[in-house]
Amino acid sequence: MWAASTPVRGEYKLRTFTHLAGEERSWTIYKEHGCRFKVDITKVFITPRLNNEHIRVARQVRPGEVVVNMFAGAGLFSIIIACKSKPRKVYSIDINEHAYKLMIENARLNRVEDIVEPIHGDAARVVEERLQQVADRVLMPLPDLALQYLPHALKALKPQGGVIHIYLHIHTPKGVNPLEEAWRKAKTRLPPGSRLLQARRVRPVGPRTLQVVLDVEVRHSG
Repeated sequence: MWAASTPVRGEYKLRTFTHLAGEERSWTIYKEHGCRFKVDITKVFITPRLNNEHIRVARQVRPGEVVVNMFAGAGLFSIIIACKSKPRKVYSIDINEHAYKLMIENARLNRVEDIVEPIHGDAARVVEERLQQVADRVLMPLPDLALQYLPHALKALKPQGGVIHIYLHIHTPKGVNPLEEAWRKAKTRLPPGSRLLQARRVRPVGPRTLQVVLDVEVRHSG
């Protein structure tokens, strides 16, 4: 048994855990939507509170799509998409080497290693060097970096455009609509004509702070 002793923090969004009782083992097999994932709570970020988001996004993926997941962690979004939809390819990127190694294991564990391609590195650099204009859909499930990395997500989309799922943390003082505020922040960084398909509240993450997601359709001109 382990207990979190600090909030999520740092580049890899990790908590510090204290061992309370039982076997002193920080990894386990986590099951979600019929998929199995090896995770280590001391080395990668994971939360069951994204359960609904994982399957919601997977159900939007159309047969034959190419997906780029810019902040993949242990691969939950990527692998659930591969198992539940029929994408042609899911490029699954994370800068955390432990997450990358777990992605490789988890793709094999769920028999989707021919679809999910784990990539170790910074998502901006990976897109710039090898994944420009390949994606029908881009996932950005790291709110702290989503707006900063949005220009690279746009470059990952195919020339005709596609869909980007942008996750943000929005502070909500009294009278502020968090979904409207999220769209206000994002739309100034998107090409003209980008269309908001859906905005939804994902989960509370702090006092008067919500995680929200914007599903945005981008159509490149020309």
